[in-house]
Amino acid sequence: MSLEKIINDAWEKKDQVNQNSDQSLKDAINQVIKDLDSGKSRVAEKINGEWKTHQYLKKAIMLSFRIYPMDNLSGPYSSWYDKAHLLKGKTANWTKEQHEAAGFRMTPNSPVRPGSFIGKNAVLMPCYVNIGAYIGANTMMDTFSRAGSCCQIGENCHISAGSGIGGVLEPAQALPTIIEDNVFVGAMSEVVEGVIVGEGSVLSMGCYIGQSTKIVNRSNGEITKGRVPPYSVVVPGIHKDLYAVHIIKTVDAKTRSKTSINDLLSCLLYTSPSPRDATLSRMPSSA
Repeated sequence: MSLEKIINDAWEKKDQVNQNSDQSLKDAINQVIKDLDSGKSRVAEKINGEWKTHQYLKKAIMLSFRIYPMDNLSGPYSSWYDKAHLLKGKTANWTKEQHEAAGFRMTPNSPVRPGSFIGKNAVLMPCYVNIGAYIGANTMMDTFSRAGSCCQIGENCHISAGSGIGGVLEPAQALPTIIEDNVFVGAMSEVVEGVIVGEGSVLSMGCYIGQSTKIVNRSNGEITKGRVPPYSVVVPGIHKDLYAVHIIKTVDAKTRSKTSINDLLSCLLYTSPSPRDATLSRMPSSA
């Protein structure tokens, strides 16, 4: 019987799943977490151009909370109390050789939970990575940034200091928050609720984007929600007296080949609409 079927069958009777459940179910749940940890499995994948959620993987994570007891972990300056399988981090007791084989840099005070994947040459400054999250190769998680449960962050991204990429563990069918490849997320920004930020986009400092946030394209007045188109340069602002984010530029292939990320960021200093300037920040009333 496949892992997917075992997990799906157990999910239909999840109220009966507990610490005394059959060992075969426990083994299946643990195997899913191991596969997520190694990158063999991902909670969400882009298939034929569209992101798809593998629901059974999220179900396995949620079932794991039922089969494991609470436990205590004592440290030199504090103690912690959590589900036993998550008390120790992904890299607990790793040797230098294991770190070298994994190939990512991880500074002290970077809690990374088991069941999360970190790609080669990623850099983790003091940050937090939750179970089910995927961090692509060459991506920087800057100081006090957060990768929520099951979020998917692509390759060559920079998640700046204090920024949060929200987790979407429940409901199982919901798409997690997605940051595609080559995205820059500015300091103190939040992307949550299963929003997709398209490849190559640049988010200015302080962008807050959820499913209800209006995304205003200043070049044509189009308003969308839930997805930032690829290669967008985005700043916070207002629209009709309510918070919104604004696409102030879309970077074409020719410009991308000649323009550095620093050049794109510098334009934000001069084009970001001020929340205090309703005239500049509003789109036409017909938009």
